[in-house]
Amino acid sequence: MGIKRGTTLAAVAVVVALTATACGGDDTKAADAKPAGAAAAAPAAAGDYGSDYGAGSAAGASAKGAGQLAIAQNEQLGSVLADSAGFTLYRFDKDTAKPPKSNCEGDCAKTWPVVPAGDATAAAGMDPSVLGEVVRSDGSKQLTVGGWPVYRYSKDTKAGETNGQGVGGTWFALAPDGKKAAKAAAAPAAPAGAGQAAGALTVAKDPKLGEHIVDGNGMTVYRFKKDTAWPMASNCTGDCVAKWPVVPPVDKANAKGIVEKGYSVLDRPDGMKQQAIDCWPVYTFTGDKKAGDINGQGVGGTWYAVSPDGKLITTS
Repeated sequence: MGIKRGTTLAAVAVVVALTATACGGDDTKAADAKPAGAAAAAPAAAGDYGSDYGAGSAAGASAKGAGQLAIAQNEQLGSVLADSAGFTLYRFDKDTAKPPKSNCEGDCAKTWPVVPAGDATAAAGMDPSVLGEVVRSDGSKQLTVGGWPVYRYSKDTKAGETNGQGVGGTWFALAPDGKKAAKAAAAPAAPAGAGQAAGALTVAKDPKLGEHIVDGNGMTVYRFKKDTAWPMASNCTGDCVAKWPVVPPVDKANAKGIVEKGYSVLDRPDGMKQQAIDCWPVYTFTGDKKAGDINGQGVGGTWYAVSPDGKLITTS
């Protein structure tokens, strides 16, 4: 089987909306964007399939394999699997996963171009073992995810569109595990008194770093050099966030010694809210095991502790 099992870390920029206007305008919304969760009223009739999809459409890219897969964050659907060009990937309820079998042939496959197997590589944060392939009736091999045959949608004309979501009540965007993409329910609030990491920021002094920001549990707070402050954006998603958890919003009254300029909150597309200082998103590091640890300092030449005024501390 020709599926590549390796993973590569693909940095996917996530531009986020701000609750405070001091860190950039909200110019990230496309005026003509269709709601991602919108479903078509009825399945496409055979006569509606056609063949003139346009060179820039998902159908125009159908001859190509999926390449390096990516996990995109969609406001309505949560984590959505996309190909290397950013086109949304779909599954069909009339197919089967155990065993894998495609029931989309002929005109159906014109509207829903088959994604061939052969060069797909799992996205960062995705289990490579969910990738597979199925032999179609014409002998060609089609990519599967979690056993489900994978398709693009001919009416997605640019990366990020999800026009195929819900079509006919049978077509759905793929989640990274092969299930139907669906936004996870918000996590319940932590019980009162269950730690202070989400409720306070303060300043600590380290012999190497000097004064630097820590959370309510004394864990060092970091910035990522690949993020931006104008417009405010986080480039840490997927596996990155698993290693560098976002600092949740902290009331200014509980931020002792921290500059208030640019003190704002990011509404991330993954549903989390993230504290920003001087308009820069801030994080902690899972490699720090106890208060005072600074194991994240200088990691990859991109992660650094934060001074009380929100600046990077690059000396250690």
